[in-house]
Amino acid sequence: MARASGPDNAAIAERLEAFAGLLDLAGSGYYTTRAYRRAAELIRSTPAPVAELVREGRARELRGIGPGIEARLKELVETGTIAELDELEREVEPELVGLGRFLGIGPKRFVEVGRALGVRTVDEFRAAAEAGRLREVPGIGPKTERDILAGLARDRSRPRPGLLLNRARALVEAAAVALDGEPAGDPRRWKDLSYELGVVVAAADPVPVLERFAALPAIVAVVERDERRALGVTVEGVPLELSVPAPARYGTELVRATGAAEYVAALGELPEGVDEESVYAQLGLPWVPPELREDGFRGEPPPLVEVAQIRGDLHVHTTWSDGKASVEEMARAAQELGYEYLAICDHTPNVRVVPGLTADDLRRQGEEIAAANELLAPFRVLRGTECDIRADGTLDLPDDVLAELDWVQLSLHAGQRQRGDELTRKVTEAMRHPTVRCLSHPKGRILNHRPPNALDLEGVLEVARETGVALEVNGLPDRLDLSAEDARLVVEAGIPLVCSTDAHSVRGLGNMQLTVATARRATATAADVLNTRPLAEILRVPI
Repeated sequence: MARASGPDNAAIAERLEAFAGLLDLAGSGYYTTRAYRRAAELIRSTPAPVAELVREGRARELRGIGPGIEARLKELVETGTIAELDELEREVEPELVGLGRFLGIGPKRFVEVGRALGVRTVDEFRAAAEAGRLREVPGIGPKTERDILAGLARDRSRPRPGLLLNRARALVEAAAVALDGEPAGDPRRWKDLSYELGVVVAAADPVPVLERFAALPAIVAVVERDERRALGVTVEGVPLELSVPAPARYGTELVRATGAAEYVAALGELPEGVDEESVYAQLGLPWVPPELREDGFRGEPPPLVEVAQIRGDLHVHTTWSDGKASVEEMARAAQELGYEYLAICDHTPNVRVVPGLTADDLRRQGEEIAAANELLAPFRVLRGTECDIRADGTLDLPDDVLAELDWVQLSLHAGQRQRGDELTRKVTEAMRHPTVRCLSHPKGRILNHRPPNALDLEGVLEVARETGVALEVNGLPDRLDLSAEDARLVVEAGIPLVCSTDAHSVRGLGNMQLTVATARRATATAADVLNTRPLAEILRVPI
């Protein structure tokens, strides 16, 4: 009998993420839990079947897999489970933890509340709350009780952090694959932060689908369930809604579950349709890509830019600065993606928190880039820099070095909380330097951690018109800066966007999907994105 292939990469990644979450709850160190989360992300994006690599003793060939994680992987592949994970699930009560985080209450406190009430499941907790028993728990007053009851009723006015796009997409895609459905909600529209996550599955009989959903490794609790719908939560408290329409209404439900609430409401009553195209046709409207299904979009959608149209990545890092791969490794990976060029843009010294390259460093790096170009021609590695803007608005490298480079982009890392006029003066002065080609992550935001800075984007666009400087949509999942809303202003102003990944590893090159999706949300076409153009236009000289 043939040996079973074992869990697929998505299933392995889900268990490692669950393990990381429970380790966190059990008080394990930050770096331990982060290592498991990073391993999960790596495994999810690895094309080779990781179960086979584990059986062959080759798991540690994957960057970031150490002996501890390798042992857990071996146990999972050989036995189908991780014993310590099972033990942690019994100890920390993940169903209550997931519900607590969904309600905005810390895991330790919520487990204490559950034990004080003598409950272990969502249904038991809901019954106790609705019976007024929360007031029996020390420390819970009327306001907290109201907040908990509002959360159980899914009061959408209650703020909670959104889930980063890469994690939201991974969650809904894994569930959709397992249930033979389609991702929906904010992740299908490629929103930078997801609050409404969904999966739509067509089925005449919804019961088996609902049961498979409740059994998914990522779902620790089902908060709501009715005949054709369920709401589950992960151990991190992330809600995931499942819709199971009859096949004749699959398109109808997918339109409803994908679009922003305001967009769907403006469509009026949705007709019954087996697919989205038929629903839009019955409404007398052109089909609209999910990225544009936001409040305010009307009319014929433009031919949005696609990842396949990207010819090169103009912002990546290497081991010369804070990257994880060499110039040649990054270049070969970009070449395998079908790119024609790649710009190496390591930091300069003023950034301080990571290694930065001096003028001499950049010239030595230029020798390594020249060697890579000899090996990989006609693919071209560009000599570039992510040049910091100093406090006085000057650039962090001498003019003679900047003039040698193929691609110069600016970044502002310090002083993000300065007044808007100060920031704008500093940035626009730097943009006027004749070597500058692009402004990186202009608004300086870090999603869920740091709001956008006060940079006057209109003022920046005026200078961009004068100088020809492009503006970047940075593909790091916790940046996606410019935002779609700001990027649309750039498109409307006729200023080129650059879709770059800011990759610090070979795997980071995959963030191109995120930056392109953000540009699509800004209605950008290929003509609006500089790095859809051939190398001669990037270099501004014949080649």
